[in-house]
Amino acid sequence: MDDLVDWPTLSDSAGRSFTPNVPVSENDLFAARIEEVRRVCDAINQRGQHAVVYGERGVGKTSLANILQFRIKSASGNPPLAPRINCVGTYTFERLWRELFSQIDLIQKKRQIGFEATIFQETVQAADVVPPNPSPEDIRRLLTLLGEEKLFYLIFDEFDRVTDPAVKRAMADTIKTLSDNAVKATIIVIGVADDIDELITEHQSIDRAFKQIKLPRMQRQAVYELIDKGTAKLGMRVTAQANLRLALLCQGLPHYAQLLGLHAVRAAIDAKSLTVEVEHVSAAIPTAAEDSDHVLRSDIQKATTSPQTGNIYRDVLLACAMAQTDDFGFFYPGAVTGPLAKIMKRPRTTAHFTKHLSEFCSDARGPVLEQRGEPRRYRYRFKNPLLQPLLIMKGIKDKKISEVDLEEEANKMTPETY
Repeated sequence: MDDLVDWPTLSDSAGRSFTPNVPVSENDLFAARIEEVRRVCDAINQRGQHAVVYGERGVGKTSLANILQFRIKSASGNPPLAPRINCVGTYTFERLWRELFSQIDLIQKKRQIGFEATIFQETVQAADVVPPNPSPEDIRRLLTLLGEEKLFYLIFDEFDRVTDPAVKRAMADTIKTLSDNAVKATIIVIGVADDIDELITEHQSIDRAFKQIKLPRMQRQAVYELIDKGTAKLGMRVTAQANLRLALLCQGLPHYAQLLGLHAVRAAIDAKSLTVEVEHVSAAIPTAAEDSDHVLRSDIQKATTSPQTGNIYRDVLLACAMAQTDDFGFFYPGAVTGPLAKIMKRPRTTAHFTKHLSEFCSDARGPVLEQRGEPRRYRYRFKNPLLQPLLIMKGIKDKKISEVDLEEEANKMTPETY
């Protein structure tokens, strides 16, 4: 049967089933975030409700926004009106709305001057009717008009980039007035944050107006589902052990699940196999590491370079990537000792690397980590979570650790975490 497979074409098709460099846009490839998607859909379908979606960088927030179009149906059966922008730090409140409304056409009716009462129509952008320095009430009136005929939701992605507190307050006031007046338009704010306070200021007065939806990292079952769906589209399958390895390597981050899935599938195809085995995952690791963002690899280089011979910066940073974390990605120094001992093949205590953790939080080495808490109770996490899987893959590639080591560390955690 395998003799009938067009292997080159199948290899090309893999790049359409696994898309690490773009957010997922196909409904059947968005894996296992059922509850989070349902809550956003509920906000859209319930008048006066809005949504704030937040979480770590790289957990799939933009992908969630992409698949809403497949889940949302208006009562008329027509597709919803869903303009969307990526926010920029320098945007004013007016600029945010002008950028978003530039994606919407309005039909204006005008009366022709003359002896006959002729009425004609012209199409203009909604942005053209936004007044200078608009207030939340100005936005409410325009959204009331736009929401009369269609199901309508508006997405402000990467809202964490907005730094002006006045813009955040104006957005909170806009959500409040839309909710108070039951306007048929839903605002969806998406951003990198640990909690709602980092995205929306003075939100306490509008808590009832929006759903707070934290998008966590993918649990193992979600990664299995993503890989299973991607391979099934290709007429392939993946063994349970290979799927486990992929889940552990990607650390719950969709980008790396897609990247490793792509290269593991292609390793199987190169071996003329329609089944992805553990050895194909192993073969994918060097390729996936090399295929990672150049900026990420530069960040690792900056964080670990030292003129001192025998320095352990790279070992400590790898151990940090393997450390057990809480729900927000933070780890305590004590969680680094076990992985570091495994890497260096001798017992280690926190005294061996405390200064390294401090330096990783400095501008001189990135900063690649951020520090929270008080002395003797400091906790740390990666400023960019995408560094963690890359460090682990490079550690395996450089034979600092093995895939078995990774499994052993993972077995110390609960099945849902990494």
